[in-house]
Amino acid sequence: MDPIPFFIAAVSAYLYALGGRRASLRSVSATRRRSWERLGRSCCFYAGLAAIVVALEPPVDTLSQRYFFVHMLQHLLLMMVAAPLVVLGAPWSRSWRPLPLGFRRPVARTVARHRVLRPLRAAAHWMASPMPAFVLFTADLAAWHVPQAYDLTLSDPAVHYAEHVSFLLLGIVFWAQIVDSPPLRSRLDYPGRVAFAVLGGAASWVLAVVLALAPRPLYSYSGHGHLSALTDQQLAGGMMWGPGSIPLAVYVFYGLYRWLGEDEPGARRRRAGRRVFSASS
Repeated sequence: MDPIPFFIAAVSAYLYALGGRRASLRSVSATRRRSWERLGRSCCFYAGLAAIVVALEPPVDTLSQRYFFVHMLQHLLLMMVAAPLVVLGAPWSRSWRPLPLGFRRPVARTVARHRVLRPLRAAAHWMASPMPAFVLFTADLAAWHVPQAYDLTLSDPAVHYAEHVSFLLLGIVFWAQIVDSPPLRSRLDYPGRVAFAVLGGAASWVLAVVLALAPRPLYSYSGHGHLSALTDQQLAGGMMWGPGSIPLAVYVFYGLYRWLGEDEPGARRRRAGRRVFSASS
């Protein structure tokens, strides 16, 4: 049992719960939000933390040292389950508010204004754009599945941790481009979000096809349990191609529904009403 994922998940859950339970810490907009929406976001965030713990603790983590397809399951849990659930949970301001005001103010002032951190702010702004987010996510996925890099993750725990952290963080950056996570808003409209999700799925499908149709094992690490190395690799490719595509496929259908719904007369009237209200206020 690795205590680090449990500790991080416990602290994150505590701050998130505290930020949502204490009325004095809630923003004005949060008090007006519908209760079902708050409950839904809370369930998503806690489920995302649970997915992280499941991916990084036994039995999944133990079996990932023997079976390639279980190692792939770890990656999918982090990128395609935990990351979108965390984005849906929108923990950014809610987990920040419970921290002491004397800590928040100087940290926020330093991050927002300090001259030394200007390159870091520029890099964060660049990463939050759709195209860089897509390139970083797909490049990270491809780089860690180069045979030499993949074998290194199984022999060096520090590299293995770095792999998991990059999958989760860049997965969050990727999903934030297509899922609004207040106060963060995607810069893409719904046609753009659907295209973004399809392209992201296509990038993972390429890797899945390579793994499933390769005539020989691509990775030299020992293990595979009672499976042959080639069968293990084919199962990993099938897992990425099948179950790994489900979250993006669900979002594509949802995005198409929202996109087509924007052309309905009722939706146009609501948008016109919001514009009139904004102009009058």
